[in-house]
Amino acid sequence: MEWNPETLQFLSQCFLNTLSPLPEPRRRAEAALAEASERSNYGLAVLQLVAEPSVDEQIRHAAAVNFKNHLKARWAPSPPKEPNVPSLTPISNSEKELIKSLIVSLMLKLSPKIQSQLSEALAVIGKHDFPLQWPTLLPELVANLVSLTQANDYVSVNGVLATINSLFKKFRYQFKTNELLVDLKECLDKFAKPLLELFKRTVNVIDQAVASGAADAATLKLYVESQRLCCRIFYSLNFQELPEFFEDHMDEWMIEFKKYLTVKYPVLEDSGNDGLAVVDGLRAAVCENIGLYMEKEEELFQKYLSGFVEAVWSLLVVSSASSSRERLTVTAIKFLTTVSTSVHHALFERDDILEQICQSIVIPNVMLRDEDEELFEMNYIEFIRRDMEGSDLDTRRRIACELLKGIAMHYKVKVTEKVSLQIKNCLALFAQNPEANWKYKDCAIYLVVSLATKKAGGSSVSTDLIDVENFFGSVIVPELQSRDVNAFPMLKAGALKFFTMFRNQLPKAVAMALLPDVVRFLAAESNVVHSYAASCIEKLLLVKDEGTRARYTATDISPFLLVLMSNLFSALEKPESEENQYIMKCIMRVLGVAEISRDVASACITGLTNVLNRVCQNPKNPIFNHYLFESVAVLIRRACERDPTLISAFEGSLFPSLQMILANDVSEFFPYAFQLLSQLVELNRPPVPQHYVQIFEILLLPESWKKSANVPALVRLLQAFLRKAPHELNQQGRLSNVLGIFNTLISSPSTDEQGFYVLNTVIENLGYDVISPFVGHIWVSLFNRLQHGRTVKFMKNLVIFMSLFLVKHGLQNLVVSMNAVQKDVFHTIVEQFWVPNLKLITGSVELKLTSVASTKLICESSTLLDSKVRGKMLDSIVTLISRPEEERLSEEPDVPDFGETVGYNATFVHLYNAGKKEEDPLKEVNDPKQYLVASLANHAASSPGTYPQLIRENLEAANQAALLQLCSSYNLSIV
Repeated sequence: MEWNPETLQFLSQCFLNTLSPLPEPRRRAEAALAEASERSNYGLAVLQLVAEPSVDEQIRHAAAVNFKNHLKARWAPSPPKEPNVPSLTPISNSEKELIKSLIVSLMLKLSPKIQSQLSEALAVIGKHDFPLQWPTLLPELVANLVSLTQANDYVSVNGVLATINSLFKKFRYQFKTNELLVDLKECLDKFAKPLLELFKRTVNVIDQAVASGAADAATLKLYVESQRLCCRIFYSLNFQELPEFFEDHMDEWMIEFKKYLTVKYPVLEDSGNDGLAVVDGLRAAVCENIGLYMEKEEELFQKYLSGFVEAVWSLLVVSSASSSRERLTVTAIKFLTTVSTSVHHALFERDDILEQICQSIVIPNVMLRDEDEELFEMNYIEFIRRDMEGSDLDTRRRIACELLKGIAMHYKVKVTEKVSLQIKNCLALFAQNPEANWKYKDCAIYLVVSLATKKAGGSSVSTDLIDVENFFGSVIVPELQSRDVNAFPMLKAGALKFFTMFRNQLPKAVAMALLPDVVRFLAAESNVVHSYAASCIEKLLLVKDEGTRARYTATDISPFLLVLMSNLFSALEKPESEENQYIMKCIMRVLGVAEISRDVASACITGLTNVLNRVCQNPKNPIFNHYLFESVAVLIRRACERDPTLISAFEGSLFPSLQMILANDVSEFFPYAFQLLSQLVELNRPPVPQHYVQIFEILLLPESWKKSANVPALVRLLQAFLRKAPHELNQQGRLSNVLGIFNTLISSPSTDEQGFYVLNTVIENLGYDVISPFVGHIWVSLFNRLQHGRTVKFMKNLVIFMSLFLVKHGLQNLVVSMNAVQKDVFHTIVEQFWVPNLKLITGSVELKLTSVASTKLICESSTLLDSKVRGKMLDSIVTLISRPEEERLSEEPDVPDFGETVGYNATFVHLYNAGKKEEDPLKEVNDPKQYLVASLANHAASSPGTYPQLIRENLEAANQAALLQLCSSYNLSIV
């Protein structure tokens, strides 16, 4: 794409139309830009448009966003996730070099809004090319910083620093590798010194401006933001290890860091707007830096420690009282927590200090604030994510408790004593005036729950702060028995959370007495309260006694089952809870435990299909949707096990919904729909009802198999049809279609296992007279894969397939059909692939099948295979059946193919409750070890002396001993 007036006009018009409120011009413009993006130098042309001063700012901003996204997609394109989607054409090297030569200078000339987009675009390039493939970038940025600082243009200085900060972020959380350290050294060599020089220069600028009284808030804000960005870059450069340059200049950094924690800037902090937030941003960045040095360089940092602890402490006492200073409060408490768990923990030993921590830091930060109540009411999902799911580590409530846990590592008795006293004080204040002081009770409950210790490897928790049963009885039970489920909802949520947390410690009788009350709370208007009630019930049903026995059974919940299910489905109709994942997970869990009568089954399938029909319109919440389909699957499984006559009723309810998913192309639900259909087909007794035949036809269309996420579920459905309706396969060329599907699946390493599942089901369920016309084509496909791109996984699956073929259709058919494709290929395959890969087989059914088939092969092939191959085969069988898996498996697993890592596994979600039982093709054989010894003993009797020699010459010593031991165990001998 050439840059000329026509290109300028075309691109300007397209970007203007992308901003149109009308969908049609917007779609046309997006399509035109997508087409243009395939042409060379498109990115360069868009960048030049962004820099064109004659074009409207809005159009240039839209172009800058498009430029950034173009680089994301095409600078180093990822391979497509779907097999039939073409790869994106990457930007050419010549265009890349031109973009790299222009982007920095253009970025600095443009408005801050566009500058930020180009800064992000530069970071995209940097992710792939910086520093080694873009060695000129950092020197160019440093040169610009020097000239901009001298010109006192701190708007542009901050733009450059923000770009460098983005580039250096990769040093923070990546694993330390040689490549990363090489990149880090390059950046340190070129930027450690300029960073310190800029930082010190800005220190002087701020000091002079403050001292002279000449600084206005807007100017000071730019300087402070510059120092914050310098601190973030400091953090990135020091994250992996302390560089020598920073160690040599530690005093210069630390003196200024401490100053920023102790000095106030009233001109900026009292200016309103976001002045205080800007200064707190710098202080928080300093806290992160000193926290990093405390963690990684404790010895070197020691001389500064007491001064920093005092500064952070003083800052915290003030900031804890203000809800707008949460970020600073959290980072400051994190620093103190790091110190409390270090060798310098004695700083927190004194009683008066612990007292002050509890009263001035912990309690003010744990007490509910207006914004907590607002979050509770306005965004229940985020509230629960923070409060119950433990993602609140960066909130002041949780981090304040983490500080107490840190101090308790060395002073547990003292902390327990102080916090217990605080809990009693809070409850006493609540008792004086429950209406006005309810937040104190919430604070007490929160402290107990947050400071509880989780026991390793389980869901049990313990606490020394209270006696759990007494606290539950006196503090929690009154809330749960409150007749008004909508009064003081935050207290109710806290009580339900406590019940959930300590569910293992509470005796069954106590919990059972309160369970009907928890069911009542499903009707609460508060989304958090009915979510916590559902979660409490769901978690209670998972409690196990003595490791495996469920504490709560169907009998326990049957008296109120109908009310429970009714309340759960009613909760899904409340505003904001239409797709409440906690409610749906509870429905799934209850259906997995309860005794499902016909009435319950009927009500539940109606409720679930109504929800399914609704979410099909616009699937939004994948977790909710997963639990929805699991609930349907568990209901089908458990209800139909109890009453098979329900199958047709379920089909009547579910079929319209499943047909709607397929007809409306709700692709997210295809894998679920196919798994449910498989479940229904498997539950039917032959003949399969006619309405399934239409689905069978859809199943055989090649289009159905193009989306790799559908493949495992489609294979499962195909297997179900093949087992239940094999005669349908013989009609209208369907077998040919099925084998066409097999052929497609087997050709790719990402789907070959699924191809074998299809093939094995055909071999197992159809007579040889039906499949014989196709067997030659099957072998050709398999031999092609064996020659091109075979993997260990493929060869193991080939051994399993050949074993199944042998036991189902006989050795003669196996040998003749293989040799018909290529002369004597059977002998080659057995010797080179079957024998060495047999010992790698895993899975009890697969192990039995392959060992029995291999035993048959040895005993029936004395004229086909020489004694050496038969001997090596026997050696592999003995290894397979006598040694544990970890001893016989290959040490070097396959390197996964790209298709395996990004294919259907990324999007296919298995339904646990729709899982099929594993089919055993050799039900008549109970013990493969006994089968081996008995077959060998029987065969050896007809030609004495042959086997002892074959065993001596071909079996490892350990396997000879193992075989002898097996003969002794079954009282048989091989003569």
